[in-house]
Amino acid sequence: MISNTFSKTVDLLHRAMDANQVRYNVIAHNISNAGTPNFKRQVVNYESELKRALETEQKRPVLELTLTDPRHIPNWKERDYREVSIRRVLDYTSAYNNNGNNVDPEQEMAEQLRTQMTYTLLAQAQAFEFSQMSLVLRG
Repeated sequence: MISNTFSKTVDLLHRAMDANQVRYNVIAHNISNAGTPNFKRQVVNYESELKRALETEQKRPVLELTLTDPRHIPNWKERDYREVSIRRVLDYTSAYNNNGNNVDPEQEMAEQLRTQMTYTLLAQAQAFEFSQMSLVLRG
């Protein structure tokens, strides 16, 4: 596990930027197929899994069971945030058109704008981290 706070922050920012880039591409794919019959939109699932992984670093159960056999299932396991992968998930639950397509172009455009703004914010946060490190190194 990374113990250096700077390294972990930069790593998390980098991973979040990667997730946003994938999300941006998925949204563009959804928009380009808005008129395709029976097309199911995709969404990116990353932040919720990352949150769960980061929470396992801080929260241990009140009662942690002792494993006496390798076949036993532990009641808790710390999850490394670096193992969290960016997943594309098909959305079967929503409906928009009668032709089986569930892409709402207005919603996708709004999500694309939010993704673009989030990416800009993450890039600024990463630049800030490096500027702070530069200040420290200059003395």
